[in-house]
Amino acid sequence: MESDVSDSIDLVLVLGSITPLSAPFQERITNQVLTETFKKGHILLRPGEVARRIYYIKKGFLRAYIIDENGKECTSWLMGANDLMISVYSFFTQRPADEYIEVLDDCILQSITWNQLQSYYADFKEGNYIGRVLTEKYYILSEERSIFMRTKTPEERYKILLQQHNQIEQLTTQSNIASYLGITRETLSRIRSKMLKTRLAS
Repeated sequence: MESDVSDSIDLVLVLGSITPLSAPFQERITNQVLTETFKKGHILLRPGEVARRIYYIKKGFLRAYIIDENGKECTSWLMGANDLMISVYSFFTQRPADEYIEVLDDCILQSITWNQLQSYYADFKEGNYIGRVLTEKYYILSEERSIFMRTKTPEERYKILLQQHNQIEQLTTQSNIASYLGITRETLSRIRSKMLKTRLAS
């Protein structure tokens, strides 16, 4: 793991795209944001640890997953460049997590701590507004995923995933993709085979 603060302006630009930032707020974030690189396979968070940081993905691909009572990995989130990644429950309650966060592709992550985030809310009116916008965005994503899992067929889920992450096949394993879609690896294999035959026939 390496640290580099020279790229910290990127997160400022992202937040500034939501609402104009005051000079003091920009300076605070620029001074406090931590930029790090992590290699594929690195575990950012493990069950029992408290999520101290919220991560902005400048480059790379991450997943969050739990291991169920049968020892099976169940992928709950897949996030790529320009997304935020946290263990929601652990970060906002500052209690131990139940999930893992894993680096699936070499990445550059920028992060701030829970305490820093609270200071932005307390000290800057735009901090509160940005927090609300981002919370709404990821709540909506969570709701969309819940609906997606309940109402879409396995093939529809796979096609939507490909639209969202067109390089997903190169970024992670078939097992991880299947667990994210809530299907078996065998079912995923049949879907992929069917789609290939359809493309070849057209």
